[in-house]
Amino acid sequence: MLINGVTIVETFAEAFGMRATRLIVTAETPEWVSAAVTSMTGFATSVIGCGCEAAVERILAPEETPDGRPGASVLIFAMSRDEVAKHVARRVGQCIMTSPGSACYAGLREGRMIALGNGLRYFGDGFQISKKFGDRRFWRVPVMDGEFVCEDKVAVVDAIGGGNFLIAAASHRQCLRAAEVAVAAIRGMPGVIMPFPGGVVRSGSKVGSKYKALIASTNTAYCPTLRAVEPKTQLAENVEAVLEIVLDGLDEASIRAAMRAGITAVTGLGAENGVIEITAGNYGGKLGKFHFHLHEVMS
Repeated sequence: MLINGVTIVETFAEAFGMRATRLIVTAETPEWVSAAVTSMTGFATSVIGCGCEAAVERILAPEETPDGRPGASVLIFAMSRDEVAKHVARRVGQCIMTSPGSACYAGLREGRMIALGNGLRYFGDGFQISKKFGDRRFWRVPVMDGEFVCEDKVAVVDAIGGGNFLIAAASHRQCLRAAEVAVAAIRGMPGVIMPFPGGVVRSGSKVGSKYKALIASTNTAYCPTLRAVEPKTQLAENVEAVLEIVLDGLDEASIRAAMRAGITAVTGLGAENGVIEITAGNYGGKLGKFHFHLHEVMS
């Protein structure tokens, strides 16, 4: 498949099952929303080293939030419901409750429930109170600038991690520009996040390593500096840089739509801007049951 001079390799992105939840964070101003969610989603790029993967799903207008204030929706992914619960408690407690004027609400209410305010309420030292509206319970925890309002529980649902595509280009500058264009096209799409810094990862990995202590190591087949010594290299001579967009989503449709949007944006630059090919990372189908075939995504 050739789009605007860019080769779309006939391969697939391999993804695996995860668990996820959505939180709605609000504050007095967009700046304080940003401060809260930036702190909350820090060090959350990969479950391998961080325990969870998290990022802002999209920014919310006041009319979209439970309390009519500026907000953002955040998705948090982990390998089990218990792991999601652990990271929600830590990150909301340390990063949202501590942020001036913040509040936190459930963004998902259908699924297996975990504690949100139900655990954090004890910080109120006995002065916390709850209010129930319909079938939703909220906690009001006294803090030094007033009250921290937090919903009692939030749902955890089945989700997908590891959707991806790789951009190969003639130079680092051109590859980074293409990755930035892809991220811009995807950012804000519902049900999907890009957990790595700026939505982009340069240290793509393969399963295993020559070192027994490592479960993953650098993806040598896509390292330009190893092209001459790596017998399994996948890079043409004119490729000087590769960057990867990694996607976590609440369902297959969300990841598929995001991949299509990102790849379409990259191919829009075309070969004339140094984009050579789009490919994807997989492990022969052995890692995960979700396979996103690039030709199907783009057909």
